[in-house]
Amino acid sequence: MTITLEKENFTLEDFSLNPIEGKEWINGELVEKTGMTIKHSKIQAKLAYYWKNYSLESEQGGEVYVELPCITLRQGRRPDVCYLTPELVDQFSHQATLPQSPPLIAEIASPTDSAEDLFAKADEYLGSGCLEVWLVFPESNRLLIVTQTQTLAFHEPDEVSTQQVLLGFKLLLSELFR
Repeated sequence: MTITLEKENFTLEDFSLNPIEGKEWINGELVEKTGMTIKHSKIQAKLAYYWKNYSLESEQGGEVYVELPCITLRQGRRPDVCYLTPELVDQFSHQATLPQSPPLIAEIASPTDSAEDLFAKADEYLGSGCLEVWLVFPESNRLLIVTQTQTLAFHEPDEVSTQQVLLGFKLLLSELFR
């Protein structure tokens, strides 16, 4: 039996050195990630699979992660799915937490997420090293791609493609949502 004792004043630096599984550091507090459904989990696994296969097939390399601990300008986050370039893997794979946002991130909306919160999270990621955020809405079969300069909207059966990272990746939304 393992008991984890959490420090009362757990700081962002503490999170960076020892990220606690299933938790993010938000506004000075450890917050448990909740709201994941079966559909959410399925889409998370599929997107990680598709991105990883494409990184190998295209010989771009890099790694795909789920729930990777990272530090934005002010928070400790765990994106649902993310891709790191080979350079970032080489530079940071030995650390407990990525000291910036990954360049490509997917956040999958859960029933408890508000659109405002998801857009704020995308802006937070984009402000700390991310180049492209995919906001996935499983209940409405929609996907938004957000970059510094544009927001693109898609609905099943559209084909989506990466805009700035993992270039050339394409996916029919019907493959992601079925």
